[in-house]
Amino acid sequence: MARTGVQYEDVQRAIGTLLQRGDAPSVQKVREILGTGSFTTISDHLREWRIQREQNRDAPPPQALPETLQTLTQELWARAQEIAAEGLAHYREEADRRVEEAREEAMSATRQAEDARQRESALADHLAQVQARLEERGAQLARAEAERDAMASQEAQWQERITKLKEQLHQLQERNERQAADHQQALRELEKQHQSQLDQEEQRHEAAESRLMALLDAARQERQAADKQHTRRESQWEKRVVERDQELQALRQRLTEEERKRQEQARELQHHQDRVQDLQREQAKLEDALTEKTRTAERLHEQLEQAEARLAKVPLPPFVY
Repeated sequence: MARTGVQYEDVQRAIGTLLQRGDAPSVQKVREILGTGSFTTISDHLREWRIQREQNRDAPPPQALPETLQTLTQELWARAQEIAAEGLAHYREEADRRVEEAREEAMSATRQAEDARQRESALADHLAQVQARLEERGAQLARAEAERDAMASQEAQWQERITKLKEQLHQLQERNERQAADHQQALRELEKQHQSQLDQEEQRHEAAESRLMALLDAARQERQAADKQHTRRESQWEKRVVERDQELQALRQRLTEEERKRQEQARELQHHQDRVQDLQREQAKLEDALTEKTRTAERLHEQLEQAEARLAKVPLPPFVY
């Protein structure tokens, strides 16, 4: 529904002005003539004018006018209808083009909005990740600062301890120097004592060496005697070993002979065992045959007894002399 402002009569007069100029009426041209009005209101009035024009298209012009004026009116009416049709077609094309442009703009705006939403979502995710990384970096920085403070405190403690150790080292060096001087003095005194003892030991060593040489001579003589005795005993033992080897060889030969005899006896025993098994099998066969013959004899004896019984029952013919 048209808003208050531009009225239908204003639009109708503007359309008449356009038709007198030979221009096709349109929303833009009507607004240029009026100098005001919204496109929606002018479009609604222009649509209503076209509807009324379509309804009155076939209505003939009034007949009360003079013939010349009627002819001019009919020509103007035909020209107005042509211009109106051209304007309508142009308006429709313009409207279709604008509708298509508006549709394309709407689709483009929709795509841009979707892209913007995706970018916004991606940016939000990226921002969340960045925020998480910043928080993690902040935590790492806090830990690093805490570790740095701890290391600084530890370094101060180590520095204090190093200072104390240096002082102790200096004291120990002084003590070592004093002890080294005392040790050198003690070494010199010990060296003097050791030299004195060494002289005494050399004298004792010379005396002991003399005694040792005498003992070595005696030990050498005893060793030679023991070597001779050991050689004699070794010769005797070698003779005994040879004799024992000969006895062992003889025993091995006897053992080999006994083993051969034992194997022969074993083979003979196996032969006798095989013979006994064969005899046992033959005996079993003979016993089976004897048992079968005994059964056969018993059956024959029974048959004989039955025959004798039947024969006893048969009447004999009279005896003829």
